[in-house]
Order: sequence, then structure tokens, then C-alpha cells
Amino acid sequence: MRVKNDPETGGTKPRIIVMGSFVADLMGRAAHIPVSGETVKGNFFKVGPGGKGANQAVAAARAGGDVAMITKLGEDSFGDMAFDNFVNEGINTDYVFRSKEFSTGAALIMVSEETGQNSIIVIPGACGQIREEEVVSAIDGLVPAHVLVLQLETNFEAIAESLKAGVAKGLKILMNPAPAHEIPEEYYSMIDYLTPNETEASTLSGVKVVTVDDAKRAARILQSKGAKNILITLGEKGALILDHEDNFLHVPSFKVNTVDTTGAGDAFNGAFALALAEGKDIVSATVFASAAAAISVTRIGTAPAMAYRKEIDDFLSNNRPNR
Repeated sequence: MRVKNDPETGGTKPRIIVMGSFVADLMGRAAHIPVSGETVKGNFFKVGPGGKGANQAVAAARAGGDVAMITKLGEDSFGDMAFDNFVNEGINTDYVFRSKEFSTGAALIMVSEETGQNSIIVIPGACGQIREEEVVSAIDGLVPAHVLVLQLETNFEAIAESLKAGVAKGLKILMNPAPAHEIPEEYYSMIDYLTPNETEASTLSGVKVVTVDDAKRAARILQSKGAKNILITLGEKGALILDHEDNFLHVPSFKVNTVDTTGAGDAFNGAFALALAEGKDIVSATVFASAAAAISVTRIGTAPAMAYRKEIDDFLSNNRPNR
């Protein structure tokens, strides 16, 4: 993997590999999200780059990382949009594969203008067909690196092979278990940082997570499965950490005017990966990532809403988490 120079410090940027999804986001906004059988007249529509993996790669790159993406696209206009977006964001595309058989994935996103909350249907398409040998060759070609970032939006065979290859290469493994899906227990011990939100923590632990105390119970269960550090994001309630030394830490959220929560978790995870790659401790990395996520929800969209490093640094200079 090439090493980028950081023009601000004169040194090299921390290197991050993201293996995950790209899907084209088809986003519509309306006064509220329709219930079953209801049709709602919308006020805004936009097509843009998305997918949890691609969003996290953009977030990490904008926050200051030298980022490489491993994914698969169709040979279609959405795939071309994805490739162009990676290039424009300065993301390494050496292992962005193209498929003649499968089309590029898509996400249908509905956003409520009343609350900023969203509902999403994801069709993985080509990125759900990444082959195990493609992942192995990619990680082998991209090391040395600091952090490997994974999600659950691609086929699990590729995820499992990425975990094995990442551990073999000595990478820190950050697993964002989204969308919520069971993980076979033999893989938990390979994960250095597991970062579910409330819904994902509930699915993985069997504990319905509503309060911080619920999150503590869920975190204990997840750590007992083998993951070293658990970080449960709790929206306005901040983030709950159970670190590898068995310490509970609660990091409050930042108060902002929310416009669109789509992609907030991806903003958090991409910035968190960057902070870890820079050597920040888990609390400092969480505060940094929370600031990036807070900035993202003040904007419409997913990848286009991700914060740049100067914005995050300025935000942290002028804001403190809620207490």
C-alpha cells in the first residue's frame, strides 16, 4: 500500500484498510416516514455514493487517513460513480473489483424531516459476492497498515476471510456489526474493537438495550464471547465502553441541531478507526469519533456529509460533550 505524506505534519498518514460495501444511495425526504400501506409525498430526492464500508472509508480519509477500499462493483453507472468517488476522496482503489455478472448494490433510504431519523433497505448486489481469494490477495497487497475495518453488509465468507487475514498480518481489527446479524462465536476473539449501536448490541447479546445500564449488561455478554474492547453507541446518550482491562467508561454525546442521521454510525466508525491508527486511546478516539458523527448529522446525506479533519479539530476546540 502506498504511503501518503501529511502536508500539515510532514510525516506519513496512518494507514487504514476498509473491507466492505458500496451501494448507491437513493434517498428521499418527506415530512414523515410512511407506515405500512401509506404513501407519502416527498420533498427531496438525491442519488449519491453510500454503503457502510464506502462511507466509513470516506470518513477515515477525510479525517486524515491513508485509506484503501476492498469491495466489488458492477460494470454499470452506479459502479462508475463509486469508482469516481473513491478517486476524488483520495482512496486507494487497487482492490476495488468489478463484476460482469452482478450489478452494483443500492440502498433505498427514507428520511423524516420531522425527526431526521431514517429507514433503509439495502440490496448488496456485487459487494455481496466478494470472493475469499480476492480478500486474501487484497490484504496481502495492502499491508503494512494499522487498522482493518469491517462491517456485516457484504457476504460473510469474505468477512471471515478478512478477519483471519487481518489477524495473521497483525492488524488491529475494528468490527462494526451492522446491519445487525449474528456473528459465529469463533470469530469474536479476532476482534479488537466491536462497535454496535443499541439495535445491533441487542441482537448480538440478547439484552434489549435502551439505557446505559442495559448497554453495560450487553457489553459484558459480548466481551465474554471473546471481543477485546466493546463500544456501544447510544445516540443522544453517547457511547458506553467496556475496555480490555474490564473498565466501564461512558462518553457523553455532543449537542447539535440534527438534520439527517443517515450515515452517522459510519462517520463515527471511520473517524474512530483513524483515531486508533493515530495511536489515540479508546476514550480519546471515542470523543474524536463522536465529534465527527455530530458534524455529519447536521448535513443531508451519507458520504457527502462526512467531516474533514479541520472541521473535527475546530469542533472539538469549541464544543464539549454533554454531561
